[in-house]
Amino acid sequence: MAAFFHIDIITPEHSFYTGETQGVIVGTPDGELCVLANHAPLVTPLNVGSIQLNIDGEWKEAFLSEGFMEVSHKGVVIFTQACEFPSDIDIARAAAVMQRASEKLRQKTSTREYRTNKIALARAMARLRVTHTQQYNK
Repeated sequence: MAAFFHIDIITPEHSFYTGETQGVIVGTPDGELCVLANHAPLVTPLNVGSIQLNIDGEWKEAFLSEGFMEVSHKGVVIFTQACEFPSDIDIARAAAVMQRASEKLRQKTSTREYRTNKIALARAMARLRVTHTQQYNK
């Protein structure tokens, strides 16, 4: 029987998920990280991509923006700019953002605009990837 631990996923707008989980998988600058019950304490930055949660024995995937994760003896807390289940993602909007960001990256812009567009492109691509993964798993 798998052990459970508490997890809080918090965005600036709302609490995305609070509850018990058997595991969480996130992308970090050093690669994917899987956290299970009784994991060693750590703090790590998070990459734009996806998060997978094992809830009641079923893995659920969601879009995860940049942020950081703290693992402690109390559980896991994830602070992120945005987190969305595939059913909450507006695919047409994400595709439009991806197109606009791609076009702006081709133009000569300032370093700041380049970084902003690069982040927007990464977020849009991650949102679309999560929705496509969800469609294939049905």
